[in-house]
Amino acid sequence: MLIVSGAMAELPTTTVALIPVAITINIVMGKIVYFSGLPLQLDSIGTVLVGILAGPAAGAATGALASIVVGMTITPGALPYAVTAALIGFVAGMLARAGWFRRVPTSLLAGGVIGVAAGVVSAPITAFVFGNAGGSVGQSVVIATFQAYGNSMLKAASLQGLVADPLDKALTVALALTLLAGLPPGYVHRFPFVQRHGVLTVRHPASNRA
Repeated sequence: MLIVSGAMAELPTTTVALIPVAITINIVMGKIVYFSGLPLQLDSIGTVLVGILAGPAAGAATGALASIVVGMTITPGALPYAVTAALIGFVAGMLARAGWFRRVPTSLLAGGVIGVAAGVVSAPITAFVFGNAGGSVGQSVVIATFQAYGNSMLKAASLQGLVADPLDKALTVALALTLLAGLPPGYVHRFPFVQRHGVLTVRHPASNRA
């Protein structure tokens, strides 16, 4: 809540209006994948979208708020993962600022980086708070498989995160950029963060010298 309240006060109207839409995207896609039994999540598409368009603070606020909303209305187990969700949005915004989303290869690499960060932070929550009962069926199966080879709960959860999360977040980034491609260019460039950092525009040396 501190992350959300601190960030929301500084956000422009365009970003504040986007956050409820982003949270809805997270919830819908997350539940579809959860009930499919796949060892993926895809519940951070909206969070990454906001991070790309509005920066790390807005991305972190969106991720944290989405987990709070889901945790208080649908799945209480989502609440402890609010810190992971906030980190996903923050890292997406930082990588957007650094220009990682200007090209497809670096965008997918950004997804991998986000996934590694999310996996490292989520593993202790999965292991110590839920004991492998907080994820989807697919995630639980992967963790149980690693445990069957003699790994501790924490190590199994960490391995699951490092194997599945980079793929999950690469797909998440790809879907977020697909949504962005469908938006009118005029709408995208209404976000000050996009304009200030050339988030989706390849900057050439000549233009930088100018």
